[in-house]
Amino acid sequence: MFVIRRLPPRCAAFVMPLILSVLMTFVVSAISTLKSLGPTPAFFVTWPTAWALSWLVAFPTLLVVLPMKRRIVALVVEPPEQAR
Repeated sequence: MFVIRRLPPRCAAFVMPLILSVLMTFVVSAISTLKSLGPTPAFFVTWPTAWALSWLVAFPTLLVVLPMKRRIVALVVEPPEQAR
């Protein structure tokens, strides 16, 4: 039987921003490039470069910003009640 090996839990701090940055930049760069160029052949030539550049900025940014986000959310949102 084929078994999929999974990464250890310590990798979650990098895998989550990696997946988030890939998905978000994929969608946002597609929308932005499509809006600028329209549905033309140039879109399919330009979009991969636009996506790659936006991902190169987004991934390191998420690595820095996500810990700050957790602190900001903790200031704004009440913590869940502890089980008694």
